[in-house]
Amino acid sequence: MYPGKWAQIHPDKAAAIHSGTGETLSFRELDERSNQLAHALHARGFRRGDHIAIFSKNDLIFYEVAWAALRSGLYITTINRYLSAEEAAYIVNDSESRLLIANGEMIDTARELPGLSETCQHWVAYGPEVPGYESYAALLDAESTEPLAEEPLGSFMLYSSGTTGRPKGIKHELSDASVADHNPHHAYHQDIWEFDENAVFLSPAPIYHAAPAVLSTSAQALGGTAVIMPGFEPKAALEAIDRYRVTHSQWVPTHFTRFLKMPAEDREGHDLSSHRFAIHAAAPCPMEVKQQMFDWWGPIIYEYYSGTESVGATHVTPDEWLKYPGTVGKSLGGDIHICDEEGNELATGDVGLVYFEMAKEFEYHGDSEKTKTTRHPTHANWAGLGDIGHVNEEGFLFLTDRANFMIISGGVNIYPQEIENALILHPKVADVAVIGIPNADMGEEVKAIVQVEAGVQEGPELVDELIAYAREKIAHYKCPRSIDFKESLPRLPTGKLYKQVLKDEYWK
Repeated sequence: MYPGKWAQIHPDKAAAIHSGTGETLSFRELDERSNQLAHALHARGFRRGDHIAIFSKNDLIFYEVAWAALRSGLYITTINRYLSAEEAAYIVNDSESRLLIANGEMIDTARELPGLSETCQHWVAYGPEVPGYESYAALLDAESTEPLAEEPLGSFMLYSSGTTGRPKGIKHELSDASVADHNPHHAYHQDIWEFDENAVFLSPAPIYHAAPAVLSTSAQALGGTAVIMPGFEPKAALEAIDRYRVTHSQWVPTHFTRFLKMPAEDREGHDLSSHRFAIHAAAPCPMEVKQQMFDWWGPIIYEYYSGTESVGATHVTPDEWLKYPGTVGKSLGGDIHICDEEGNELATGDVGLVYFEMAKEFEYHGDSEKTKTTRHPTHANWAGLGDIGHVNEEGFLFLTDRANFMIISGGVNIYPQEIENALILHPKVADVAVIGIPNADMGEEVKAIVQVEAGVQEGPELVDELIAYAREKIAHYKCPRSIDFKESLPRLPTGKLYKQVLKDEYWK
């Protein structure tokens, strides 16, 4: 299923809505405009397996470009709008993209890219003109609105967040299917979250990330409407749920904490009765935060654990989470194996590295060595992403932290996520990161780096208050020995921290 089908059934229905401007893209418009771009790409020699990239804000044009690639057998790579020209050019070059479509409002970065690219031959801009770029509107106007004679199914080739180094392209083999064929990915969302033609999916996160891009296009493929916000703001999100009668949404834990810290008067007066599936992932959610969201929104919060690599996935329903608080669910595919650092499988309940039996292979584009680091030492079809956790007797997975963030102090393993989960609940804390810093006697000691709420006074008294608060919630040996303050933390809109940047600052 794809927009071409729905353009025939519901041509005037909204395929996408921009909550900031109210702009709407109908299924007829999405179908016709993605066809026009597909023809333009075909005329420039693009064929199945070739690559294009898009460098945009949360714009409705994203869907035209995405569906043009998906109905042409192409790989499409989305580029983080906040990257520098050098960082964006790295992804253009590494993905071997031969065409880039950019939002002209990002002219300062966009105009530098042609001089930095080794692979890209076609530069296209929409909105304001960019020197050296073709006009997106003119490109489409010259082409037919009818489908290509053949429409092989394309794919997203997305990049890891790069929180511990250069981002890596995650490439899956293209299927032999047509875009109009039954798509198991869309069926999967239909089965577990009831995506269908009545779904209205709200995406508050940047569309260049995996979950917003994949879930919103999946909603469209099944006849639903994707509502994208220009950026997350708690009150605006509640207003969007009310105004557009949102049925499904996708969040990260940072969104939840910001919801819970809203003034009471901003929470009130919104009709959220249409909202049936609030889906979250991307980072572990503090149990108390999630419980408070259940208390507010009711039993509609669903969680999954996976990665762009798609080595495996778990899912937990509201009832299951309330029965096993803290779990990220049961595997949706291959068996889960918990292993020590040498690859030996551990007993049920023991904490170790998480591996899945892979349903399908993946590779990091152009980096076989990095790909090997995800594989189990002796089982080639087991793969993991460096997360630590355990599985209970019933098969539910609980995550502890990422292996490369673990602090070893005096020979004891300390997991920063537990400490961060405790401190983020303090009313004066807007954001927090916990890392290990050098300690001559213990090897490492625990350091918390805090971004305070607006109007809060930093200083020694607040340090003492926060350490005392942490000691009420977790074991004393895990508590921060010291706390520093920063105006903001290097956190992605997905909720992930560039924690390596913080570690480098202290270890250097």
